[in-house]
Amino acid sequence: MGGYAALVGIVFAETGLLAGFFLPGDSLLVTAGLLASSEGALNVWMLVVLLSAAAIAGDSTGYAIGYHLGPRLFNREDSRVFHKDHLARTQRFYQKYGAKTIVLARFVPIVRTFAPTVAGAGKMHYRTFLLFNIIGGIGWATGMTLAGYFLGRSIPNIERHLHWVIGVVILLSILPIVYEWRLSKRSRPATQHPTASR
Repeated sequence: MGGYAALVGIVFAETGLLAGFFLPGDSLLVTAGLLASSEGALNVWMLVVLLSAAAIAGDSTGYAIGYHLGPRLFNREDSRVFHKDHLARTQRFYQKYGAKTIVLARFVPIVRTFAPTVAGAGKMHYRTFLLFNIIGGIGWATGMTLAGYFLGRSIPNIERHLHWVIGVVILLSILPIVYEWRLSKRSRPATQHPTASR
């Protein structure tokens, strides 16, 4: 049970506690699925249930933090574990996708950690938040875990190349961040151009 408890704790911290943004959510779930594909290591359906519950509970905790401490968070000074840039980036994501952010953010590192806090700070209706939280939490935890599980079942001895699998998962997970960053870089000169021409 120690392995399950550690996985649940990491998923909860990454999704619910602002200081957990650096934790390896996507790669952890895929790795857990890979381990479950080996006989006797972990039970994949137990993982799906526990990790989905941890993801949902984590987002609800993040919402509560934002709801009660929202203004103070946005005025807080940067530190090693807290950067207002992460909140600002999540706000832009939220403005673009609205309530769907709670689902979409599950698949974007950093944004995944801060999205529920921004929703709470913005006083998003909790029933709406909870609906998207459940959909996103189950979809993310189940999808990533089963992806690792079926990958392990389909490719013999893939666990011997676990570092490559983790590297690919990390690369794919940061692509949305790179894409958003490039879009913001492109749009910045366009918004500043009229001011410069006066």
